[in-house]
Amino acid sequence: MIVVLDGGAPQLVERIAATRAAGDAVLIADPRWSADQRAGVERVASGIEERDATAWATLISGSSGAPRIVRRTAASWTDSFAAVSALLGAGPDDVVALPAPASSSLTLFSLAHALEGGPRPVLGRDPSATLLHATPEGLRAVLDDGSLPRMRAALVGGSHLDPSLRARAEAAGVRVVSYYGAAELSFVALDTGDGLRAFPGVDLEVRGAEVWVRSPFVASGYLGAEGPLRRDGAWATVGDRAELRDGRLHLHGRADDAILSASATVIPHEVEEVLRSIPGVRDAVVFGMPRPRVGALVAAFVETTDADPVAVRSAAAALLAPAHRPRQWAFGDIPRTPSGKPARAEVARLMESDRADRH
Repeated sequence: MIVVLDGGAPQLVERIAATRAAGDAVLIADPRWSADQRAGVERVASGIEERDATAWATLISGSSGAPRIVRRTAASWTDSFAAVSALLGAGPDDVVALPAPASSSLTLFSLAHALEGGPRPVLGRDPSATLLHATPEGLRAVLDDGSLPRMRAALVGGSHLDPSLRARAEAAGVRVVSYYGAAELSFVALDTGDGLRAFPGVDLEVRGAEVWVRSPFVASGYLGAEGPLRRDGAWATVGDRAELRDGRLHLHGRADDAILSASATVIPHEVEEVLRSIPGVRDAVVFGMPRPRVGALVAAFVETTDADPVAVRSAAAALLAPAHRPRQWAFGDIPRTPSGKPARAEVARLMESDRADRH
């Protein structure tokens, strides 16, 4: 059975260990869930077969609509623990700080690793931590506030890592290993500073611009709503677009994120990379705003440090082809999930709402 544990409860690590020792699977609840949301997740989780080998489960959808639970075996994570420890140079005395909520697959992975001899986990920021597993925003936060003075290595995933943030961490004596993965695929590729290459034990192919993996780390499937995971024999994909050049994986976002604007197809990831290259731009989210006749307008929500919006728009006009230039702009703090990833749906809602208010 899947046991749903409260993410904010005391002694969470001990409760996870006891649940796994009893042979049950673990799913961590987000403290922000309403009673109805929790009841819906528990209802879906109860549909697991008694003989199912599921050890870990994570919710990747459910704040609205039908819950979607990714389920995975113990081995699908255990088999990657040695590689992760080697990448971080983790020893028996290391402590890993986990600022993202325990309900995220990123944090739950490190909690599972700890049960098998990995670094001792601390939820949140603890000055005793020597390692960090977080999103890029989590890394930025601890560099900003200096809360992890002993940190020497960071494992960073969940969203794009800006090269300037990597350089800042390394200048502070922190070795950074970033990775691309998915809740369904776990680790796919890693970057130690020279581009994304296949994670140890993973084979990569690009078929029709989609990333396919042959990997022991792929999840078993879903409970509840269906998701993007597709299989072809031993290979699997979630539909992310990319190309392989010189053994390095270059990501272009998910296929269903492409913006069809008039006669052009615009890949948000490519526009975001250009916007992030503009001095003073900290991060950017690009998406399509549906409009009659043209299909969608390219829209950009930009978070800056000290850049003037007029200067950013002028630089974007000089760097981007006409079809790729954002037609709708917003500037401010990008809404983020509890783990620090950009909350793309909320960004789109805010921009549509702001536009409606102005009309």
